[in-house]
Amino acid sequence: VQLQASGGGLVQAGGSLRLSCGASGGTFADYVMGWFRQAPGKEREFVAAINWSGSKISYADSVKGRFTISRDNAKNTMYLQMNSLTPEDTAVYFCAADRTTLGWEIMNMYEFWGEGTLVTVSS
Repeated sequence: VQLQASGGGLVQAGGSLRLSCGASGGTFADYVMGWFRQAPGKEREFVAAINWSGSKISYADSVKGRFTISRDNAKNTMYLQMNSLTPEDTAVYFCAADRTTLGWEIMNMYEFWGEGTLVTVSS
């Protein structure tokens, strides 16, 4: 499956952005989906993940209560609604796909990755 993240941009602290991850070349509903991010000079880290139907979701502690992950299997698209953004959220955001929820908070467990989209939050 091929993935493409979009929706990044420049936003002021306290603002919101919605990222999208479009999938093609596979059956989207067969895949568990995740969002990861990588800030300058830092390792890529887990942000959120969602299972095939959307019935199970996981968030990193740093984004709980501010970010919402969702998916629309009919549109082959996953979303990340980001509210109350802070400069610490500045990073390149990547979407990823895998067939299992096993270890779904671990970057290396994901088989497919999209190109990232840059989110910059100004203070």
